[in-house]
Amino acid sequence: MFKKLECVCMYAEDLEKSLGFYTAMGLTENWRIERTMDNGFVWTLIGLKFPQADSSELVLSNHPQNKFTEAEILVEDVQQVYHHLSQNGEVKWIKTPFETESGHVAVIEAPDGNVFVLIGQ
Repeated sequence: MFKKLECVCMYAEDLEKSLGFYTAMGLTENWRIERTMDNGFVWTLIGLKFPQADSSELVLSNHPQNKFTEAEILVEDVQQVYHHLSQNGEVKWIKTPFETESGHVAVIEAPDGNVFVLIGQ
């Protein structure tokens, strides 16, 4: 079910300052997405590529409610994984599957307490 580590997403209060640091360390900005919360606050995700082509990405986020680091795991079909893992009573669903610009996302807490963002179609 898990295909690869897509990225690690880290909170950054000052995105431009953090972006400057990570680009100075050799990463390059690959993409940027802005999303609007219900209260009108616009938050941003910035995807950074490592020099090694087959590496996962580092993503910066300034979402005010997600001030933590999370691992994002690529899966083939988020809905299928949701139905499969819903049979495991030890998996806690923080967010059930929802649509994004590039597919679907869901957020789980594994039985060991680690949180994963599942991304895919």
